[in-house]
Amino acid sequence: MKIACIGGGPASLYFAILLKKRLPSAEIDIYEQNKSDDTFGWGVVFSDETLGNFEDADAESFQRIRENFAYWTDIDTFYAGEKVTSTGHGFCGLARKQLLLLLQERCRELGVRMHFEHVVEDIDKLAASHDLVVAADGVNSMVRGHYADSFQPSLDWGKCKFAWFGTTKEMTAFTFVFKETEWGLFQVHAYPFESGRGTWIVECREETWKKAGLDALSEAESAAFCHKLFAEHLEGEELLTNRSIWRTFPTVRCGSWRHENVVLMGDSAHTAHFSIGSGTKLAMEDSIALVDAICAHAGSVPQALEAYEDARRIDVLKTQRAAQTSLEWFENSERYVGQEAHRFVFNLMTRSKRITHDNLETRDPALVAAVDKVVARELCGTVENVPPPAFLPFQIGDVTLPNRVVVSPMCQYSATDGVPDEWHLVHLGSRAVGGAGLVFTEMTNVTADGRITPGCAGMWNDEQQTAWRRVVDFVHQHSAAKIGMQLAHAGRKASCSRPWEGDAPLRDAGWQSIGPTAVPFGADWPAPKQMDRADLDRIRDAFVQSAERCLRAGFDIVELHMAHGYLLSSFLSPLSNTRSDEYGGSLENRARYPLEVARAVREAWPSGKPLFARISATDWFDAEDRGFTVTEAVQVSKWLHEEGVDVIDVSSAGNVPESKPQYGRMYQLPFAERIRYEANVPVMAVGAIQGLDHAHTIIAAGRADLCAIARGFLADPYMVQREAVRRDVVQHNFPPQYLAAKSVR
Repeated sequence: MKIACIGGGPASLYFAILLKKRLPSAEIDIYEQNKSDDTFGWGVVFSDETLGNFEDADAESFQRIRENFAYWTDIDTFYAGEKVTSTGHGFCGLARKQLLLLLQERCRELGVRMHFEHVVEDIDKLAASHDLVVAADGVNSMVRGHYADSFQPSLDWGKCKFAWFGTTKEMTAFTFVFKETEWGLFQVHAYPFESGRGTWIVECREETWKKAGLDALSEAESAAFCHKLFAEHLEGEELLTNRSIWRTFPTVRCGSWRHENVVLMGDSAHTAHFSIGSGTKLAMEDSIALVDAICAHAGSVPQALEAYEDARRIDVLKTQRAAQTSLEWFENSERYVGQEAHRFVFNLMTRSKRITHDNLETRDPALVAAVDKVVARELCGTVENVPPPAFLPFQIGDVTLPNRVVVSPMCQYSATDGVPDEWHLVHLGSRAVGGAGLVFTEMTNVTADGRITPGCAGMWNDEQQTAWRRVVDFVHQHSAAKIGMQLAHAGRKASCSRPWEGDAPLRDAGWQSIGPTAVPFGADWPAPKQMDRADLDRIRDAFVQSAERCLRAGFDIVELHMAHGYLLSSFLSPLSNTRSDEYGGSLENRARYPLEVARAVREAWPSGKPLFARISATDWFDAEDRGFTVTEAVQVSKWLHEEGVDVIDVSSAGNVPESKPQYGRMYQLPFAERIRYEANVPVMAVGAIQGLDHAHTIIAAGRADLCAIARGFLADPYMVQREAVRRDVVQHNFPPQYLAAKSVR
């Protein structure tokens, strides 16, 4: 097998080593445009887990790396004049140049031919003369650009500027420094990689960089500026330069990693922000996977390349999502300035969602205990018998929730003529008894024509009110939970069959749907009637009348459903609202009707009783600048708060079938967090929050005020009780019938 590798970095070198070990007859040539000892940057970082993968792949290479790395378990954070240390983290640092030299030496031993100061001029010719071309030519990949139609690359540029320096400062821990200046916040990512040497990355928002005049400074002048800025932390040691120019980080994604017999590896295929230290790790793990695929599909390069991409894409996607979340945290780190130091560090540690309250507690119980105390004191004034964060009470108006875990509204499609029955009593009652602080009904409709399906619940007549009163009374009599009703109108998504009956528009027994305009939800959907003045008034009044019924039924909270493409949501989005009157066009006009409904309901709903509103923070449609956007969601949240909405329940998508949400754990949390800080309004996070661990993490970090869980509560109505038993939460209210559970641990 004849193979050419373009690029002489860790990806190509490690690939060549591993393949030569398994296929000694393979002819492998590596072409690198620079000298053998030229390299950008300073040190690379590997976790304990990654080192284990390297040991399994090639024990000899691993041993040589291990003999040269610096190892540490601590992370030091300097913030607001304090130093907070978190321990229990296993990492090693190694000079990038040293890594390259070690891998080059191993390649020579195995018979790999390396050609330095060699630029590949004709990629097509190289591909024609080899069985396989491995393109590992970095973030600015020439090969990726040459075959762009096949690889379908996209580059997403960050909002921060960074410069990659070295330092002579002796460090024994990964180090973060956050420094407030007259120009804005500067932050440092630093770590050791050999005795007397470390990496020192300085990062700031582009506007801060410009205000400080760094855009006009040379490399040497920038180094001098940063040396002076961080003199206290450098303790007299030097900052070293090596092409340490200010850059903007590009996140590289590709639709495909292969073109005929050419394949991408490492940064040429994908990048992950340096704040999670995964660039070299991903590249070398790509190498492992590509060699495995070649050996498993000997004789078929196309099959091997397909298997390689299939094996790696999900892991890379997970890492890129974590890296993107981390990147965005650092882009917006100024919003957290003012947090107490331990809470700030917890926020920092959990930023990518890979570390949570529970696993950080396993690594560093002292830090998490300190954080829990700070959070309890700040949120509730509690100083003794401190519970984990999600068990802290939350007061809104005259209503106090016993904890911050909420049963999210979940349609059951099991009502008869809108009337709830024993199913709803048991469904909601069991979750209240199970320990949730707040239980929401399913989406409950204000008119008969506002139902999604014939099985959807309603609150437009006395019979429904009486039936709901039975549920409310049970929750109040047999649990400490509060109960809220989510009021809605399905709009253009009405008149459908139940999910288990096809989840499609009703053809025979359906009814006329309505919407802001006569734009159907999808190609196979009937067009709704465009609402006229009489419709607008009728539905607004129906919301008010339903809220009044909620009051008579004893509900503690009302939530207005303005998400997921239902009526009020469809007014907000330009994809579903194409009106040309005062209710369409600008954001102010599109928000006018939902705000009118909120205002009218707030006037009817007692001031001491909380009013929530659920919104879809984005349509997830193509790009951020199309459809309803997060920026618009922030503004609408401000307006809703001004109208008396107490809490914004932040969801996303559902307005158009073409939505493409990027699902993952806590995937909607960044939207909630942004609204919380930019709109200055309490928020409830929802979306793949997987139990109490996630809830503790979110509350402790200050990313949301409440956590709504849906699927988790379907699987385990008693998850809160279980956690209270596990944690021995003194403040938790067990039903007297369940007190014996407290002794089961």
